[in-house]
Amino acid sequence: MKVHVEIDCTPEEARSFMGLPDVGKANDVYVDMMSKAMQGVSDTEKLQDYARQLAPMGQAGFKLFQSFMEGASAARTKGKDAPSQSD
Repeated sequence: MKVHVEIDCTPEEARSFMGLPDVGKANDVYVDMMSKAMQGVSDTEKLQDYARQLAPMGQAGFKLFQSFMEGASAARTKGKDAPSQSD
């Protein structure tokens, strides 16, 4: 037996319902800080250095995010290729 539930809500409503904090203001500050730091940078190596310094958890955070995205992509592709079973 399969049950599918569809919930129509905004991301803000979903965060509130699940008890997650609203990080919108912190995100705005982070994006503003990154934008100011990147202004006028024309050298690619400097740009990478700035990004590593300002990014949460530095290079480790980037690698973790990259592996998460690759895993999600692989799972999604695997799910589409698998034949559907109905009970």
